[in-house]
Amino acid sequence: MTPAGSKPAGGRVMLTISSDPVRMADVRETVRQAGQQIGFVDPDLACLVLAVDEAIANVIRHGYEGRPGQPIEIVLEPIRRESGLGLQVVICDCGRQVDPATIAGRDLNNVRPGGLGTHIIRSIMDEVEYTCRDTEGMQLRMVKMLKPRADGETECPAASVKKE
Repeated sequence: MTPAGSKPAGGRVMLTISSDPVRMADVRETVRQAGQQIGFVDPDLACLVLAVDEAIANVIRHGYEGRPGQPIEIVLEPIRRESGLGLQVVICDCGRQVDPATIAGRDLNNVRPGGLGTHIIRSIMDEVEYTCRDTEGMQLRMVKMLKPRADGETECPAASVKKE
C-alpha cells in the first residue's frame, strides 16, 4: 500500500503529503516498503524509517510551526554506488528557511524529552544535507547505504536503544 499521490517511476517513489501528523503513518509504511525492496531488514530498516519520521516531524514542528495543511514532498530513490545499494530520501517543504549551518539538535547534556530528531537523523543516516530552496522552504537530502554483514549484526546506532 502506498499513500495517495505516490508515483512510481523506475524504482523512484514521489509523495506529496500535507503537514498533518496523521499522514506520517503513510510515509512510514512507504519508506518501509522502499527499504525492503532494496534489501534493508530490521533493525536497520526500522532505523531508516525512524530517521525519515523524525525529519517529517521536524518539518511539521519547525518549518511549518505546527500549521496543518502545508505541502511536504518526499522522494525515495534507490541508488547504486561502488559500495553497494542504498536509499536516497529527499524531503522538501515550503516553510520557514533557516541557515543550514545552524541546524543542530539540542545539547545532549540537557536531559529532557524532545529535541533529539537531528541527532537521531545524523546518527542513522550515512549522508545528511540541508539546503535552502530557491524561493522558499528547505530541502533535506539523506542517504542510507545497505551494509550487509555476514554475522547478521547491525550498524544502526538506534538499534541498541532499549524500548520500554
